[in-house]
Amino acid sequence: MTRRHVSEIVGLMHIEPRRFADQRGFFSETYSAQKLSDLGFSRPFIQDNHALSHGAGTVRGMHFQSPPFAQDKLVRVTRGAILDVAVDLRVGSPTYGDHAAVTLSAANWEQLLVPVGFAHGYVTLEAETEVLYKVTAPYAPDHDHGFFWADPTVAIAWPIAPEAALLSDKDRAAPLLADIISPFVFGDG
Repeated sequence: MTRRHVSEIVGLMHIEPRRFADQRGFFSETYSAQKLSDLGFSRPFIQDNHALSHGAGTVRGMHFQSPPFAQDKLVRVTRGAILDVAVDLRVGSPTYGDHAAVTLSAANWEQLLVPVGFAHGYVTLEAETEVLYKVTAPYAPDHDHGFFWADPTVAIAWPIAPEAALLSDKDRAAPLLADIISPFVFGDG
């Protein structure tokens, strides 16, 4: 498991698990608490989530949970591909409102660690895409928040027109980033 540089945003980790392949298939260690600790992340994951999106152009995001249920997420794709995006919401951060985007796919086998203090979202690039992610806190509906995925001030280069996106009603009605109050402070925890 190695770490790649994602962006200038402190805290994000683009991870490349090793995959050993032969005529039978492959073997990969997709999670190791010790190896992540060696890379600088040591909080325990408590839940695994699995999402299937039937259509290409399905958008999920931009989501975050507020404390005390704020979540770190370790995201990977087991079928298909996504453009995975994290936006810095840490008040006082020199990169507040900036984002990083990486393509995660079953083919490239890469992962993105999205720490507490970031909003997270993705768009599927292929039909029948499956995303698996580990989280460090349980889902808490009263602490679930987000902002509009296509907010022009954030300027994410989504590979889909807003009118073509497959969205939940919640994501379609999300406020703009300027209309939310971030519960995160740069340098905390």
